Amino acid sequence: MSLQPAKVTIRQVTHHTYQDALDYLYSFVDYSVQRSYRYSPEVFDLERVRTLLRRLGDPQAQYPTLHVAGTKGKGSVSAFMAAALGAEGYRTGLYTSPHLVRFTERVQINGQEAPESRVVELVNVLRSEASQIPGLTTYELTTALGFLYFAREKVDCAVVEVGLGGRLDATNVIAPLASVITSLSYDHMHLLGDSLSDIAREKAGIIKPGVPVVLSPQQYEAEKVVEETARQRSAPLVRVGRDWHYSPGPRGLDGQSLFVWSAAEQPLMDAFVESAGGEEWVPPRYEIPLLGYHQVVNAATAIAALRTVSERGLPVSERGIRDGFRNIHWPARFQVLSRDPILVVDSAHNRDSALKLRITLDDYFPGQLVTLIFGASEDKDIPGMAQELVPLASRVILTASHHPRAAPIDTLKQFFQSVPYEVATSVPEAIEKALDLAGGEGMVLVTGSLFVVAEVIEWITHPLSKEVPWLR
Repeated sequence: MSLQPAKVTIRQVTHHTYQDALDYLYSFVDYSVQRSYRYSPEVFDLERVRTLLRRLGDPQAQYPTLHVAGTKGKGSVSAFMAAALGAEGYRTGLYTSPHLVRFTERVQINGQEAPESRVVELVNVLRSEASQIPGLTTYELTTALGFLYFAREKVDCAVVEVGLGGRLDATNVIAPLASVITSLSYDHMHLLGDSLSDIAREKAGIIKPGVPVVLSPQQYEAEKVVEETARQRSAPLVRVGRDWHYSPGPRGLDGQSLFVWSAAEQPLMDAFVESAGGEEWVPPRYEIPLLGYHQVVNAATAIAALRTVSERGLPVSERGIRDGFRNIHWPARFQVLSRDPILVVDSAHNRDSALKLRITLDDYFPGQLVTLIFGASEDKDIPGMAQELVPLASRVILTASHHPRAAPIDTLKQFFQSVPYEVATSVPEAIEKALDLAGGEGMVLVTGSLFVVAEVIEWITHPLSKEVPWLR
């Protein structure tokens, strides 16, 4: 069995010029494709990107920003906030990483990716300045490109997602209206530390003196570190789950709803519940197309952050939030690509996100026979993810993306001995095998790596491209 891919329109672009621009960016040190390196101030020296930005006229200081760090959910929270700000009428930049399929996904304004021609233009600006600054990295140049693009396009505001960690991330040169820290869990331990408190300390590095920080619900160990950092820096702390409450509403495969209310409104909420909805006051309800309870938490975190910046000179209305949330597009997060057969992709890539994926799968597809396609990056907690995912799988197909950090299939095998498994040497081969095995009686789930998921999406939507040359 195979999916019928959508028709594809081949875009006519000056590919060689755009490709030259990308080749230039990737000619620098690119830690995103390296299997090992030191995460230290000596390696990640923020003075390099500060110097580059000064030479560019400090574009990041020309518009208000929101800064988002976290282990999981930071991309979704960033997308929620950018969508609401755009729906409010602001010209809103969104800077994220890594990209799913196209480099231009990293730099968007009101949901539109930067045109390839603009990337070429901006890279030409960067060339002359970067030559004067030794040691620059691909990510630092990409970050500067995003900030410069937003300034030249005269955005009203921008949402900036941290790439890795927080304290030493190239984005940590901005002075935001608010900092946001989403769910913290174990990931990149070889870089950020082996304990949750060490990881939290790195993420809390984005907290600025006097700048409010919005915190998603956390495990106790992580929450205490963020609380202490905020106290030391006199940063007001807004806690989702305490200062802002949330509850899931009705849900289906097309989306779900949630209710969010402030701590001050809790007596009204209590009366509403006791009266079985008979009170005049009704908690605000929001509809989102993203599935899973974790997205309810992410949406509530975004609302808390938007309410916080509304008090700091960037007002956002209920209508803006509702309209933005309803129309958000954020692929590869429990995304149902097909319903007949059922094909779901999810970018879970650590143990905590694999657990959330398992819970979401039980919620939306209880009792389904699951054919699991799994591939992961070598630096991830593969045994932890396997422990969470093996119980839900009737069979597994192990594969590897074309990304340089992809774990070899032989490495994956040892963690899937307790379930029937097969091997596919490429992601397209894995998809074709899985669809044949699932037939009409089961579903296919693809997870373990954003890069594997991206290749599935690219293969389905662009059938002429059977391989994804990563980072292009």
